[in-house]
Amino acid sequence: MATSSSEPSPVVIPGTPSRRVVLTGSLATGGALVGAVGAATRAAAEPDVAAATGGASGPRPATTQAPDPELRDLLRRVDAGRIEAIVRRLAAFGTRHTLSSQDDPNRGIGAARDWIFQEFQRYAATSGGRMSVELQSYVQEPAPRIPTATTITNVVATLRGVEAPDRIYVVTGHYDSRVTDVLNAVADAPGADDDASGVAVAMEVARLLATRPLRATVVLAAVAGEEQGLFGSRHMATLMKAAGADVQGMFSYDIVGSSVGDDGSRDPHTVRLFAEGVPTAETPQQANIRRNVGGENDSPSRQLARFVQDVAENPATGMRIRVIYRRDRYLRGSDHIAFLEQAYPAARFTEPREDFAHQHQDVRVENGKQFGDLPEFCDFAYIGRVARVNAAVLWSLAQGPGTPTGVQILTNRLTNDTDLVWTRGPEPDLAGYEVVWRETTEPVWTHVVPVGDVTTARIDLSKDNVFFGVRAVDRRGRHSPVAFPLPSQ
Repeated sequence: MATSSSEPSPVVIPGTPSRRVVLTGSLATGGALVGAVGAATRAAAEPDVAAATGGASGPRPATTQAPDPELRDLLRRVDAGRIEAIVRRLAAFGTRHTLSSQDDPNRGIGAARDWIFQEFQRYAATSGGRMSVELQSYVQEPAPRIPTATTITNVVATLRGVEAPDRIYVVTGHYDSRVTDVLNAVADAPGADDDASGVAVAMEVARLLATRPLRATVVLAAVAGEEQGLFGSRHMATLMKAAGADVQGMFSYDIVGSSVGDDGSRDPHTVRLFAEGVPTAETPQQANIRRNVGGENDSPSRQLARFVQDVAENPATGMRIRVIYRRDRYLRGSDHIAFLEQAYPAARFTEPREDFAHQHQDVRVENGKQFGDLPEFCDFAYIGRVARVNAAVLWSLAQGPGTPTGVQILTNRLTNDTDLVWTRGPEPDLAGYEVVWRETTEPVWTHVVPVGDVTTARIDLSKDNVFFGVRAVDRRGRHSPVAFPLPSQ
């Protein structure tokens, strides 16, 4: 929409002396200026949530979104008992090594594959035709950790959106397992924490979402070949990219089974979320723009991580989301990297403090200490809370509007204010947009300015001094992740 020719009086935001916000454009929703003032002070008014989330402290981000009644009902239905049954059943296949038997009905990766497929099919039967399940297979030729040509099979459940089916969100856990020798396909490798726990999270949320129509499409997958080199997830991400799939968010749940660290300390209300800054698939041109605008902390994956904190760190999940500013743990990786390589926003969830005696270990007793990734070292109530995080994130993404596109800061004039433009989204219940901003040293968005159903806004703050973003909001108050603007060309 066209910018108004007459500039309104500036609005002074309480708590931010000498900073003014000026809105431009035709506002389709009334009261936007009053809303801007109220929203700007929201961060200071939010209560400390430490008691509710087991350690989160300080004011909440200004972009926090409380769970709606439907989401609260969904979260109450997460069943830790079902999660435990899934983990124990997967561990009971003896080994799920990628190179283990694919046709033994009782032991090996093939038996695990078939069981997961049958379970997903049971969930799909309750979906009214919205959920489909497939075995996504290909033959991996010899490669490091793959000595002979091997069939890699992902088990993929797709819950098709009813309003925006082309907008996609993906969750994976990997169902293969290993012991100390990564090529040992014979020894028992129960893989309870790594990563039956992540598969159980995906399966439990698939069961719950199957009965609920979603606006956008959600894909929940158990992928194979992770321990041998992310082979299953790379195949899946490559297929999606080749098909032009609009994947607006992807999460790997990998090692989310225990709240107890190797020193015996417990942290049952925290889950780590690893999110990269500099994008894995960044081009030289994109790198040059990033250096010029200072976007190292504003990649799509970082915006996705901030959204996770906004919607999933609350008393309804009982969890604190500890965002780690890394692609993954030090020199390590998981299946989200396969999606980052295809320029999709992606991040990885994992438990707060790992116990390395219970991952990538031969099952044995040594000097009276039990080694091995066994179910008895899992905390099933903790995995249930991680599943609530997963459900809260997927529900909020799929039911809310998509991330804004075409977001730019106009650079055709030198000025101490900032002109933002974007493309209006296709959502039928779109209410409008909000401009968010923060000081360059702040990790989360601290101020929200509702600007209405417009595609341009002028903010009386210098783009030199703060970071800006734009997010969409629907008529029920559900928000999209924030889009970080690029300079106009």
